[in-house]
Amino acid sequence: MTGFRDQLGVHAQALVLRETRNNLLTSNIANAATPHYKARDIDFGAELARASGNGTLRTTEARHFAVGGPAATGEALYRDPVTPALDGNTVEMAVEQMEFAENTLRYQTSLALLNRRISGLMTAIKGE
Repeated sequence: MTGFRDQLGVHAQALVLRETRNNLLTSNIANAATPHYKARDIDFGAELARASGNGTLRTTEARHFAVGGPAATGEALYRDPVTPALDGNTVEMAVEQMEFAENTLRYQTSLALLNRRISGLMTAIKGE
């Protein structure tokens, strides 16, 4: 099964992260009128690098600076609002809708690339 997972590449991990991000963005949109709700999002690039094992930094000596922080631990970050609301809500509908549309488009692109990869593997298996 590991060989098959290797053939799918990073796109399978990207799909999972895109779904997680879509869930956060829809939660932000749903709570746009909730007082004191803080908009949340993930740093997709950092999370994908962490999930795929690329770009991970390690400390090799006790005197090295610790690496990490919230983006490296996989937790959602709070978004800084451009124009904060008076009720403490940081959801900006224009930003959330744009981020959601972009994330959905990238999700569909990853899905199409995975579909092509799987079709190529099926052709190789059938020997056509």
